[in-house]
Formats: sequence, structure tokens, C-alpha cells
Amino acid sequence: MALQRAYELMIIVDSDVAEIDIPKMITQTEGQIADEGGTVKSTDNWGRRRFAYEINHKSEGTYVVWEIVTETAGLPTTERQLRLADEIVRHKLFRLPEHEANKRGLFGEAAPAAAG
Repeated sequence: MALQRAYELMIIVDSDVAEIDIPKMITQTEGQIADEGGTVKSTDNWGRRRFAYEINHKSEGTYVVWEIVTETAGLPTTERQLRLADEIVRHKLFRLPEHEANKRGLFGEAAPAAAG
């Protein structure tokens, strides 16, 4: 079995994209991830948020975050497609440390929450 890696991907969708089109974009991105051998463990649509500063003359956008497990290092095809998409203002893909991925239960069973 190849090495499994856990990633978190965040995209910011341009505020000009209609709210009704966001689910289609989410499905399209998940399809790109699956085509590249990734498994989406969770999808979290944060909705429209104001930026701390203007990006491309815009002051807000829709944030979507995924937790992904894959054997493909870095999901290069998905990242390229996000970089080229006009409706994506920003995206960030980063690898989760193994202990964090285990804590979130991305590699199997979720770890019990620590009492605090």
C-alpha cells in the first residue's frame, strides 16, 4: 500500500459568482480531487466572508474548505486547475501533519477527544 497523505484545501470563490452556483463549483472541485486519486473526507462551506484587505478589487468571497486523503503528493492537477480558474480568487493546499490527521480521524477511526 502506498503512503497516505492528508491535506486541507481552502478556496475563496469570487464574490461575482452567484450563491446558487457555489454547490456546482464544490462538486466540480471534488470531482477533480477524485480524478487525481483523492478521497474527500469532509467539505465545509464557510459561506461569504469579508476579506481583511482587498484582493483583485474585491472585498469579500465565499470560503470552502476540504479535508482530503490521497496517495498523490500535492494534487498537482487539481492545484493547476484552481490556479487557472477565473472564479477562484485564492486557493491554498497544505499537508496536515500525521498526528493532526490522526486526531481528526482522516486515516480511519477518529481519536477520542481529550478532556480539557
